[in-house]
Amino acid sequence: MEWKRSGGILLPVSALPSRYGVGALGAAAREFVDFLAAAGQRWWQVLPVGPTGYGDSPYQSFSTFAGNPYYIDLEELIQDGLLTRQEAEGPDWGEDPERVDYGKIYQNRFPLLKKAARRGLGRDGAALEEFRRANAAWLPDYALFMALKRHFDMAPWWQWPEEIRLRRPGACRRWTKELKEDVEFFQYLQFLFFRQWDALRAYAAERQVGIIGDLPIYVALDSADVWAGPEWFLLDENHVPIEVAGVPPDAFNQAGQLWGNPLYRWDRLEADGFGWWLRRADGAFRLYDMVRLDHFRGFESFWAVPYGAPDARQGHWVRGPGSAFIQVLRAWFSEGGFIAEDLGYLTDPVRRLLEQSGFPGMKVLEFAFDPQEHSDYLPHRYPRRCVCYTGTHDNETLIQWLERSPPEVLACAHRYLGLNEKEGYAWGLLRGGMGSVADLFIAQMQDYLGLGAEGRFNTPGTGAGNWRWRMAPGALTGALAEKILELTRRYGR
Repeated sequence: MEWKRSGGILLPVSALPSRYGVGALGAAAREFVDFLAAAGQRWWQVLPVGPTGYGDSPYQSFSTFAGNPYYIDLEELIQDGLLTRQEAEGPDWGEDPERVDYGKIYQNRFPLLKKAARRGLGRDGAALEEFRRANAAWLPDYALFMALKRHFDMAPWWQWPEEIRLRRPGACRRWTKELKEDVEFFQYLQFLFFRQWDALRAYAAERQVGIIGDLPIYVALDSADVWAGPEWFLLDENHVPIEVAGVPPDAFNQAGQLWGNPLYRWDRLEADGFGWWLRRADGAFRLYDMVRLDHFRGFESFWAVPYGAPDARQGHWVRGPGSAFIQVLRAWFSEGGFIAEDLGYLTDPVRRLLEQSGFPGMKVLEFAFDPQEHSDYLPHRYPRRCVCYTGTHDNETLIQWLERSPPEVLACAHRYLGLNEKEGYAWGLLRGGMGSVADLFIAQMQDYLGLGAEGRFNTPGTGAGNWRWRMAPGALTGALAEKILELTRRYGR
């Protein structure tokens, strides 16, 4: 889709309403697309849709290419004859329709999907084989990786026996044969996921709604990507990380943030023409119409922390691939379609790299109203080619921000945007973003719903309670769509 003045809403797939504990790719997703179209929104932004593991973070996926089996819509499997309604409704999916209970999802989802696979593998054999051929670059490694994890009680790959941990000659063939049933099971789950995803994306395209997705800069250490391609990562001869990713100490966290993701061997990647990264980006465009490049500043320089360090304070800056990588990325994907997540402390070299890339950067309204400095996040300072957000998935909802911000910050926002009780303070902030010169404006769905702390999706640096919020059934009303549409039309989006 072409880049032009427009608006969109950020809502993770997991946050869609569902009878089965977590959002999925069926009727509720199509209903949300219809809501976006009725509200005049041209974009649906989602978080990464890969399979998640311990901690349930979409930014720690078992594969950068695969889809999350949790998002396979059970209602469509019932309609397709792969499950009965009694089977789908039998498990306990959690008591709160506005929270995902990941423990119950993990416990109950895969046995149910296993039943569907037993019925569908034979019937869908020809289509599955075509899917295997189309995804041969990643699907066999991913399916074997997941089958091995199940076999070894979900232990991370570095705790597996040496022959398969290090992929000794013949080991993958032997284990693929021994775990044949589970390997086929995980391949079939991907077949189901992409069949539903492709149908949803086509449905959205028919209604002039594009999908924006996230491409995290790093992959998880416990992933098929690292296990199958250790040569691209900073590992020693035993495939143990040498240094890992994080961010340095700052005003918010004196110990910094220790992410723990393996770092890249950018020298090897460059010598190979950045082929692994190009395949990864191509996989993202297989899913999305536009891709947000997470942690863009890490392409200029990144924080490397010795493996095993207790926190990020022992890290140091390392020069990233810079313009050599960005130029290849631009040349390979000449149609564009990238958004640079350029938040945080930006140096002049990072700004120059962003300018060279031509990618639109991000502006966050919640960061704009510091009375002590003239912030680049104030709407009158935006370039047109940028994306304005009320807040990202890592930020407070607008109601929460209004409740918790210092009085001097709120006073600045009130003066700047003319906030008032009659309009609603949160709606005044939405108006400020919608009316900005930014070509694209994105708001969290929680902000249009007027939710407070209960709607926060993620709090960085905390290990529990994140990624769980879900939109209540019936929250999408015609009146709300009309209200958003009026604001959208007022500001020419």
